Amino acid sequence: MIKVENLIKKYGSFTAVDNISFEVGDGEILGFLGTNGAGKSTTMNILTGYISCTSGKAEINGTDILNDPIKAKSQIGYLPEIPPLYPEMTVKEYLNFIYDLKKCKLPRNSHLKDICKIVGIEDVYKRKIANLSKGYKQRVGLSQALVSNPPILILDEPTVGLDPNQIIEIRNLIKKLGKKHTVIISSHILPEVQAVCDRIVIINKGKIVADDTEANLSGNIAIKEITLQIEGDAEKAISKLKEIQEIKCTKSGNIQEYRIKSVSSDLLCRKIAELSLKNNWLILEMKTNKLTLEDVFLKLTAGEDVGGEK
Repeated sequence: MIKVENLIKKYGSFTAVDNISFEVGDGEILGFLGTNGAGKSTTMNILTGYISCTSGKAEINGTDILNDPIKAKSQIGYLPEIPPLYPEMTVKEYLNFIYDLKKCKLPRNSHLKDICKIVGIEDVYKRKIANLSKGYKQRVGLSQALVSNPPILILDEPTVGLDPNQIIEIRNLIKKLGKKHTVIISSHILPEVQAVCDRIVIINKGKIVADDTEANLSGNIAIKEITLQIEGDAEKAISKLKEIQEIKCTKSGNIQEYRIKSVSSDLLCRKIAELSLKNNWLILEMKTNKLTLEDVFLKLTAGEDVGGEK
């Protein structure tokens, strides 16, 4: 697991990471979100031992990254935003080079063969990296992170620059890897995080502003809203609905659509159902409008309310 406690990183008078703490459990896929300059890349660099922190600590499976960097780094597979590839090498040459560099103890041929199968680069194993597509280069970058079979994978923008099909392939691959590895994904592509992550940490201006599952973030971050469509006497319906909550109303033909805000959507749905029975309303639709991850992200990092209001 990964444990971060009271982590601070300063550059002169500027605080890039401001006293953050979080944990990532074994077998968990964590999405680490933030705008440009929020501090996510700095945090990733501290976790992987590329830079030191000003204070606080980061532990990799119980090993402090500063006190014993060699042991801590041996448990991490890291894919930077720009994969560390050597274009003049073939994939085979490159992976053998990484194998030697990491002083891997696993059986060379079978281990590298297994990695190539996992990431889907068997067909290009003997080709030069320079001649590969962007998607294959990203896969090769991911394959080097898997050499030595580290328990923890840290992936920085793993799908940047890929086409839609390649993005789906890499997402599916990350899901598969998450069954055997602890994974941190740093990204600003929200659908990517939404598709693969068990939990989300959002950092803004160096501070953690959210740490929860996507469902809980969407459910707890703001007042819920219900969309209701009914046939019936509009004026009477508005009058009755206003008794229980603030509403907005639009009309399309004989159908009235109401948007109703509530702290507890479950309780409000029950009240609406009771009103419909008493007043003989024909309910055509009633649904809870959940916040998207984008809504949550904008609210926490840009101060936007749902619907784009400030």
